[in-house]
Amino acid sequence: MCVHVPPCPGATQTDHEAARVVATHPEQGWSLLCNGVVTFDDNGELLPDGRVTAPRVCAGLALATRPEASVGIHAAATGGHTH
Repeated sequence: MCVHVPPCPGATQTDHEAARVVATHPEQGWSLLCNGVVTFDDNGELLPDGRVTAPRVCAGLALATRPEASVGIHAAATGGHTH
């Protein structure tokens, strides 16, 4: 499906998310990659063979939903000082 040079990673490769976006619908929360993978705003995926990849929690989302997780990050960023 990919016509890029060099070709984008295939849908079964571990780095398949690096493929280029060929269609995007931000109002609906999804994008189609040139390898046939559909990615969703929640980080979930629909693979061309019909398998689903569950959404993954990213660091920003984890900090937004669990502010207590940022305590160690803040302390490290300030050299251990907790103002």
